[in-house]
Amino acid sequence: MQIIHHGAVNGVTGSCHQLDINPLHPSSYLIDCGLFQGAETAGKNSVDQLQIDFPIDNINALIVTHCHIDHVGRIPYLLAAGFNQPIYATTATAALLPLVIEDALKVGVTRDKKLIQACLNQLNKLIVPIEYSQWVSLPINLSPHMTQPFKQIKLKFKPAGHILGSAYVELDLKGPSHKHRVVFSGDLGATYAPLLASPKSPYRADTLVIESTYGDKKHQGRKDRSKQLKGIIEKAVQDNGVVLIPAFSIGRTQELLYEFEHIIFRNQHNPMWQNIDIIVDSPMAANFTKKYREFRNLWDNEAKQKLKQGRHPLDFEQLITIDSHQDHIAVINYLDSKQKPAIIIAASGMCTGGRMSNYLSRFLPKATTDILFVGYQAQGTTGRDIQQYGPQGGYVYIDEQRIDIKASIHTIGGYSAHADQHNLSNFVKRMHHKPKHIRIVHGDDEAKQALASAYQALLPMAEIEIGKA
Repeated sequence: MQIIHHGAVNGVTGSCHQLDINPLHPSSYLIDCGLFQGAETAGKNSVDQLQIDFPIDNINALIVTHCHIDHVGRIPYLLAAGFNQPIYATTATAALLPLVIEDALKVGVTRDKKLIQACLNQLNKLIVPIEYSQWVSLPINLSPHMTQPFKQIKLKFKPAGHILGSAYVELDLKGPSHKHRVVFSGDLGATYAPLLASPKSPYRADTLVIESTYGDKKHQGRKDRSKQLKGIIEKAVQDNGVVLIPAFSIGRTQELLYEFEHIIFRNQHNPMWQNIDIIVDSPMAANFTKKYREFRNLWDNEAKQKLKQGRHPLDFEQLITIDSHQDHIAVINYLDSKQKPAIIIAASGMCTGGRMSNYLSRFLPKATTDILFVGYQAQGTTGRDIQQYGPQGGYVYIDEQRIDIKASIHTIGGYSAHADQHNLSNFVKRMHHKPKHIRIVHGDDEAKQALASAYQALLPMAEIEIGKA
């Protein structure tokens, strides 16, 4: 058995891992097939970034942990390369994946409706929805004339608490006289995040491939971050400026709406909170929010209790959704001319494109603007540059135009949908049978090294290594 990485080893994007078993008659399985972003695209043209540069002849299945673009964005190119094997995903991820792929094609590849539909048709033929905690046998290449180490492989998805439908993956490899369990973490959610239940550790793992996005960080507690969010907004709107929150359309946007509804409910006698508009400027985010409501059986107990009380955490009175591009431009012009305070949530979450770019171009040079980062900003992204140079009165380039930064910049790390070092350590600590081999991926160098040190202290006899391409 060997694990090969086709991404997420030099940073946090492009997740794509290949599990090879039975070398005498190769059987391989891909776990995710994501898009590269930020600094990891440096020196690469668009073709180099997107192409499938590894053989796919012996890949028997693609397993999708969740549908963020850095985990699924290369799937259209995998299909174009001739991949026609099953694509396994949780039921919720299977419902979301075509929406994500369609949007990715429209934004980054083509507006040709026939091409997009052809890709979606092929995708829908291959998707196999699987419920959580259900073992499923995967196809395997076997030769009747050879003794091979593994003759059966089974898959199980367990809730990862990262976004709707997200999962970590358990793979059971069984041979004539032995078995081996490999766990791929995907992206693990932070403990006590809004809406979704926290992930529970697997019973066992012999080999663990785990993300390390915040492997060197500790998040704020939920009460502290909610208090900080409230305080930043209240201070920010005193000068009638806008608050811009870059957020991915799936996951972070819904968590923010949940938190804002909570703050509004708790401040029913505060005119500011009862009157401020919360604008979600993203048709895609609106579609995903509908899916979150459809799959409310996956919400945590706290969120379900709010529903029983007649509250609507993702659909409240002050929420305004912007659909068309025409309305998007009209909102920017209106807010600019009226100097009316408002909270705007829009993609992209790392400010690398999307509608947030238009807001930033218009409002970054205004001292009354506040930018609030609530998620990880990868190296080389516009979001990281704003975060780094904004407090110094620096500038960024958006659409090849220099934009001076006069806006106030804020960061609340606690709203990350990723587990922190404490969560990642507990994920291993709470396994009954702990891994003898841990491979760390999906993180900047400092985060990976810090997590490796934490795991080595926890498991002195285990082999801890950092994944390499």
